[in-house]
Amino acid sequence: MKPTSLLFPILLIAIFSCSKASKEDLVIDESAKARLDSALIEMVESGMVAGASALIYEKGEEVYFKAAGFADREAQKPMERNTLAIIYSMTKPITGVALMTLYEQGAFQLDDPLEKYAPEFANMMVFAGMDSVSGEIKLEPLTRPITIRDITRHTAGFATNPNQPGLGELLKAADPGNRNNTLVQMAEKMGKVPLMFQPGAQWAYGPSVDVQAFLVERLSGKPYGEYVRENVLDPLGMSETRYFVPESDQNRLSAMYRRSEDGALSQVPDSIAHAFNTQQWALTPGGYGLTSTLDDYMKFAQMLVNGGTYEGTTILKPETVKLMATNQLDESVTERMFLPSKGNVGFGIDFAVRVAPTSSPEENMGMVGEYFWDGAASTLFWVDPQNNLTAVLFVQVMPFAGQVHKKFRDAVYGPFQDPNKGQN
Repeated sequence: MKPTSLLFPILLIAIFSCSKASKEDLVIDESAKARLDSALIEMVESGMVAGASALIYEKGEEVYFKAAGFADREAQKPMERNTLAIIYSMTKPITGVALMTLYEQGAFQLDDPLEKYAPEFANMMVFAGMDSVSGEIKLEPLTRPITIRDITRHTAGFATNPNQPGLGELLKAADPGNRNNTLVQMAEKMGKVPLMFQPGAQWAYGPSVDVQAFLVERLSGKPYGEYVRENVLDPLGMSETRYFVPESDQNRLSAMYRRSEDGALSQVPDSIAHAFNTQQWALTPGGYGLTSTLDDYMKFAQMLVNGGTYEGTTILKPETVKLMATNQLDESVTERMFLPSKGNVGFGIDFAVRVAPTSSPEENMGMVGEYFWDGAASTLFWVDPQNNLTAVLFVQVMPFAGQVHKKFRDAVYGPFQDPNKGQN
């Protein structure tokens, strides 16, 4: 009996020690929670945003939630956990997951030419400037076809700037992004506009993910909105992630704010800010357009950090999630538009992917292997596999407010610490 009686207190000590160690190992400890509270409140009180809400899970458990300020400052309507935010480009990773469900079914390979499935993109040309004598547009043939990998990593070369001399005029005339276009009509019009550059030559953010939605539609034989609902959103229980918000829920849509050059916030009229989501349109873009709640988007993030499965429902295989979260940009791709502003990152399949540690106090804090994306109204999410941590931040302010993300990330991980400090 004596040895057994001695084992019991030893066992209790071991259990307590393990529990204590696990708490100490958490990124979101009491200090982080205090930093997060302070950061969100300061964003609101300084006038950086009208309202902010954040949700963080770590090791499969909710470790932080807070809402501060107003979803509608003028109406004094507080930011709530169930506030609906327009997530803009945070739609893109959802589209990427929908596309990769078809990849797992063997419907395509990443290096297949896009035109193999979409002849709308056959025989494209590349814009080569304007002839100085005739004023005519100069074109050159493609050195290789656009691949599906190109449309998942923004290296396809689709035109984006309506103000670019020559090419911009063709883009405006085609108007592929018109909300009254179906995805097929969008693709037909895009295929007639020359590319900005040769496929694979640059990273340039643009309508590639809208083409992914079109490809999902083409390969599945189903309307994109129906396919993503049946294969991603509904299986995850994301019932509040949608393009069209019914009238019964429109009162939960956050107001949108625009920051002037002097930093003052002004509310964008709801008739403009909510026009896409309170009416039915022909276009179901893959690159923007969804609304969501913190909890809905967290289900998506949790599915990713769990290797494609959420609460017993498998959306993707772990190896597919790993592929998506692996940098797909070759070092030869040196022109990367605004991507370097995100930190030491490359780009995977519809996510930025951190490839090196934070190297300066000015850079966003993050962990190597983390993958993430954000939205035009300054929303943000990321998946940190190293710490089994997922974070979602909702604000509704334009133009894009990178400093909001900086403050939030610093609050999560703590201030930058130079790894070389103190070394000889």
